[in-house]
Amino acid sequence: MSTIQFASGIAVVNILLLGLLTTVWVRNYRTFRSSLLLGLVAFGSVMLAENVVAIYFFFSMKMLYSGDPTVQQAVLVLRGLQLVAIAFLTWVTMK
Repeated sequence: MSTIQFASGIAVVNILLLGLLTTVWVRNYRTFRSSLLLGLVAFGSVMLAENVVAIYFFFSMKMLYSGDPTVQQAVLVLRGLQLVAIAFLTWVTMK
């Protein structure tokens, strides 16, 4: 499995977790009407869109990343860090 394929897999997991989080935050916002929850809904929506666009670029424009292994590793590390942050946020939210 290549570095970019692994990064794509992490982005898919991020999309699933962000979908779950955003659904919970929307439900809570409808109940409580808190500006904090509205901010979380906006955050989740933007991060979800960013990961969907990343997947699109991974598969439609591979040449942007395929030429430089350093860039591939950086993308993988950034996706991994994002996964850790989103997983922690999911754990805290679902608790």
